[in-house]
Amino acid sequence: MIPNRSVPKATVIPVLSYPEVADAVAWLCGAFGFAERLRIGDHRAQLIVGDEAVIVTKLRAEAAPGSFATHSVLVRVEDVDAHHARATAYGATILDQPTDYPYGERQYSVEDLGGHRWTFSQSIADADPATWGGTSIDLSS
Repeated sequence: MIPNRSVPKATVIPVLSYPEVADAVAWLCGAFGFAERLRIGDHRAQLIVGDEAVIVTKLRAEAAPGSFATHSVLVRVEDVDAHHARATAYGATILDQPTDYPYGERQYSVEDLGGHRWTFSQSIADADPATWGGTSIDLSS
């Protein structure tokens, strides 16, 4: 897998939505011992603990608390196009086609048979977060 500074190294990453990202980050770091790795505006943050990660996003206005819109799973794969072809052949509901993003990832999103949202992501470049609007957090202090 290509290393990419814009994405945590973990393979499976829960994505949790909250009304206020900053409040959620402060609480999760304080209560559970996560460390903030990266902040993207006021709508997204990456947290790490050990070798694992959680992504925190801003809850969409139309999402009801407790609905599937409050959480999803991001899975890093070696070949997103081959993965997409397999999921399509199996009859998965594709929500977003494979797309290249400026943060160095190629991703597609799918809904599983239970209505859960999954995003599959392949690192295609080592993107410095500063080049696309992310703010790296110094974890050395």
